[in-house]
Amino acid sequence: MPKVRHWFVIPLALFTTAVVIGLVAVHTSATRGTELAWNARIQELRTGWLNRAMLDVANLASPIAGLVVLTLLAAFFLGRRDPVQAVATFLVVAVGWTSSEVAKVIVARNRPPVADSLAPETGSNSFPSGHTAFAVSLAIAICLLAAGTRWFRPAVVLGALWTLLIGFSRLYIGAHYPLDVLGSVVVSSAAIIFLTGLWHGWIVGNLHRVPLLARFGPVPGPATVPVPETMPVTGEGRR
Repeated sequence: MPKVRHWFVIPLALFTTAVVIGLVAVHTSATRGTELAWNARIQELRTGWLNRAMLDVANLASPIAGLVVLTLLAAFFLGRRDPVQAVATFLVVAVGWTSSEVAKVIVARNRPPVADSLAPETGSNSFPSGHTAFAVSLAIAICLLAAGTRWFRPAVVLGALWTLLIGFSRLYIGAHYPLDVLGSVVVSSAAIIFLTGLWHGWIVGNLHRVPLLARFGPVPGPATVPVPETMPVTGEGRR
């Protein structure tokens, strides 16, 4: 988990910016025409086999798939007797992913027209895209795991392609607007940056309070500050 100097101010600014953009999209007509036009251009690519492929791709980032991935990641690191890494990786993905739900409640944007969707979804939970939020959160988690190794650059490239593919699939299907996808990247990134501050400031220092974790491997204990011994001042010491 990296240390981010301004771990509170940066995510607050990013999250606020994303929410403001979402509210502008909801309560004005400033972006709707352009976004619908983009969706229409993307949906011109529709054909039988690609329709099926994009629906399958979207399913890779569905809520069920996300829960399976979270479980497998945690199990992998617990199996390697690294409970701290298991918790850290789980939190990066889970916090980045679920942060989209907070923004959804605030913005309350209606879904694109049902007639344009291959998998009709209704409701006021369009902004941001939960599927894309999961994709970008998983990509960030993998990049953090690869940081400092020769796998870092490939992880960044593959993570970016994975996120773009999921975002494109949501637009192709007609379940979201372009700003929904962009908003997911900003909101999830903001949440993960905020998490880094909580991790170093409170979470990692309190993992020892969860006895179950110690069964899977070493867990850092409470920080202790050594108290220096008080040495008597003698006559020689004063010289």
